[in-house]
Amino acid sequence: MIAITGGGTGGHLVIAKAIKEELNRRGIKPIYIGSTAGQDKSWFEHDTGFEKTYFLKSQGVVNKKGLHKLLTLFSIFRSAFTCKTLFKKHQIKYVFSVGGYSAAPASFGALLCGIPLYIHEQNAIQGKLNTLLRPFSKAFFSSYDEKAIYTSYPVSEAFFAIRRERMHLKTIIFLGGSQGASFINALAQKIAPLLHREGIAIIHQTGKKEFEAMKKFYDKEDIPADVFDFSKEISTKLALADFAISRSGASTLWELCAAGVPALFIPFPHAAANHQYFNAKMLADQKLALILQQSSTIEPITLLEQIKQLDLKSISNNLAHMIQEGGAREIVNTILQTQKKEKPC
Repeated sequence: MIAITGGGTGGHLVIAKAIKEELNRRGIKPIYIGSTAGQDKSWFEHDTGFEKTYFLKSQGVVNKKGLHKLLTLFSIFRSAFTCKTLFKKHQIKYVFSVGGYSAAPASFGALLCGIPLYIHEQNAIQGKLNTLLRPFSKAFFSSYDEKAIYTSYPVSEAFFAIRRERMHLKTIIFLGGSQGASFINALAQKIAPLLHREGIAIIHQTGKKEFEAMKKFYDKEDIPADVFDFSKEISTKLALADFAISRSGASTLWELCAAGVPALFIPFPHAAANHQYFNAKMLADQKLALILQQSSTIEPITLLEQIKQLDLKSISNNLAHMIQEGGAREIVNTILQTQKKEKPC
């Protein structure tokens, strides 16, 4: 039996979902151990692809100070012993972590039990928990780090299925990530009238918080946009898009690569270690994406002209070479082929 752990945000959880789906295809139902905080419960509480789901009261340590940090650490280690009990109950032989504070209790629990720990790092800049645990892991997977076990990013097959050449700028999609992005919503308000005048269709993921306000904006401006707060079936929206204006969380970035959708990335400036910037820089350095810093002064007309001058066909085709299908399959193969020598606790 396998335990999958980690989460907090959609970027972590989409990897957990991809590995769960690959295991399900092999007739294996893992358990999931996440947190009561973040998005873990909304994603997986009722997911029948897991044999059982558990949500512990884990929190992040990075931004805590003094007594609060000590209390948080105590809570994590107390939960690690809870995980030991869960591992014994479900006869867990492997633990797969996608990182994030949700992963801490089960990851430490795996080390306490001598159960092999496998880690996936989503971003170009390694997370603090993953950095701490990497030396103790059985295998460390990354799509950026050459010293890790390199695998294609575990992207749902749905994104490869919609891959096509993007040749003409007919539709732009705005993507703010699983929680939405106020900055991208504000940018959309500035540039949407220009897009409408040029006959460029708009698809806009707003996030739940600003959905009503953005819907009213498009109605007021009489712009027929496809506006939604969040969708787990984002591939159906991307299938229609020729270009994306997006945050650069790792999952979104690689999904755009899989689908062959060129993008302007606006990294979230407060992401840990500025990892979204370095995610996007990997593509920008190869002339496969544009990057706009949130602190930059934006002239909508200039920005649109810059987008229109891109060779969408060339970028779209080259993006498709950046990622291959089967990332989740490679990871699961590695886990299942490992011969476990230690006895579970």
